[in-house]
Amino acid sequence: MITETGKVVAVEADSLWVETVQKSTCQSCAAEPGCGQSLLARWSGHSSYLRVLLQGRDPSRYRIGDQVGIGIPEDVVVKGSLFVYLLPLLLLVGGSWLGHHWLGSEAAAIVAALLGLALGAAVVRWHAYRNRNNQRLQPVLLDAERPIKLTT
Repeated sequence: MITETGKVVAVEADSLWVETVQKSTCQSCAAEPGCGQSLLARWSGHSSYLRVLLQGRDPSRYRIGDQVGIGIPEDVVVKGSLFVYLLPLLLLVGGSWLGHHWLGSEAAAIVAALLGLALGAAVVRWHAYRNRNNQRLQPVLLDAERPIKLTT
């Protein structure tokens, strides 16, 4: 499980909005000086906002400004990354190939490639919207997973 600490920026009836600054991966990566993610984070100071489902927890337990631990399974990150990056790329290449072979011109290949890319982006967007409440794909709060120490 990939874990991160974040700050609660909003509390809703069924979820929290958590602000994260993705430093944990940047500090341990050897490519940090040449990484676009690291450069963008330093330049813009932009944090990520994640919606974390409460999964039956009481929302009054959380306050804006609280630090919470969140986690997401590695397989969700890997499969999601492949889907988000690979699908539009494959549709771009496929559209280019179809445009070139069916219409036989470079302009048609370019237009078909852009249409394939747009279609891939639309499918990714639709998939994200459709699965926005899928608990398997959402970050989870880690506070419930802490062991309770009993004194005897």
